Amino acid sequence: MPDSLDRPAQPKIGLALGSGVARGWAHLGVLRALERYGFIPQVVAGTSIGALVGGSYLAGHLDALEDWARGLNKVRIVSYLDFRVRGGMIRGQALVDAMEKHMGGLKIENLGRPYAAMATDLLTGHEVWLRKGDLVQAIRTSFSLPGIFEPVRLEGRWLVDGALVNPVPVSACRAMGAQMTIGVNLNGDLIGKARQPGTDFQTAAGFDLLEELRNNPTKAPGSKLNGLGRRLFKRQPSSPSLFGVMVSSLNIVQDRITRSRLAGEPPDVHITPRLGHIGLLEFDRADEVIAEGEAAVERALPDLRAAYSLFGSDIAVSNGK
Repeated sequence: MPDSLDRPAQPKIGLALGSGVARGWAHLGVLRALERYGFIPQVVAGTSIGALVGGSYLAGHLDALEDWARGLNKVRIVSYLDFRVRGGMIRGQALVDAMEKHMGGLKIENLGRPYAAMATDLLTGHEVWLRKGDLVQAIRTSFSLPGIFEPVRLEGRWLVDGALVNPVPVSACRAMGAQMTIGVNLNGDLIGKARQPGTDFQTAAGFDLLEELRNNPTKAPGSKLNGLGRRLFKRQPSSPSLFGVMVSSLNIVQDRITRSRLAGEPPDVHITPRLGHIGLLEFDRADEVIAEGEAAVERALPDLRAAYSLFGSDIAVSNGK
C-alpha cells in the first residue's frame, strides 16, 4: 500500500556551515541540536571554520574537537599562534598539527558522505571546491584568511579562505545533491556588536594579544612577536590597531558578500546564531558559543519541521508513493 503524504520520505539534507573564526564553535551546537531533533545531514559543505567543523563531523571526530574547544583558554590560544609576517601573520602549523593528530591521512572521498571545503584562487578570484584529497589540507586551505594565515599552494594555485567568495556554501550543497538545504550564517550579527567599551571601534581579537604575551611570555614561546609584529597589534586607547582595522574591514566585506550570496542562493532554512559580540580569536568562549548554536536551532525548529515535511512530501510524490 502506498505511503500517505503525512508520512513523508526523508529528504536528503545539505548543511552549509559558514565562516566566522571563533564564532565557528556555534557549528558544534548546531550539529548537536540538529541530530537531537532528527535532522541528519547527508551532504556537508563548509567555509573556513565551517570546513573544520564539517570535516570533523563527517570524519567521526566531533567529540574530540568539542573537547579540545571547551578546554581552550587565552594562554593556550596564544601558544598556538606561531606568528610570521610573510604571506600571513600566523603560520598555522600548530593548528595543523592538532588536526593531524586526529584526522591525519583521511581522504575526503572516504568520508562516506559528500563534503566540500570552500577556497578562493588568489590569482583569478575563482571559487574552488575541495572535494577530494587530504582532508586536513583542504580544511587548512579553507581557513586561510588573507593577511592572518599564509595561503596554501595546491595543484599549482595559491588558495586562500573561501569566505572571500562563498561564506555560506549553500550552492555547493545543492550541487552535491541536497534536496533540503540548511545554511548556518555566523556573520549576520556582526557589524558594531564587538565594540570596544567606551570607544567607537570594534575589538577585533576580543582580547589584547600584546597584554597576553607580556603576562605569559614563557607559556607561549612560539608566539613571540618581532618589532613589525608588535606594531601590527599595538594601538592607542582611543584608536584601533592595524590588525583591528584589517580584521574589522574583512568582517564588513564578509558580511556584505554573505548577504549578496544568500539573497541569490537562499537556503531552505536559515540558522543565524547571535554572535556579534564574540571577537575573532575568542576561542576560549566555546561553552557560550556552542550553547548559542543550539539555541539558534531551537529558534529555527518551526522552519526546519516545515521544510522537512514539504521536501519529504515532494519526494514521496515524485517517487509515486
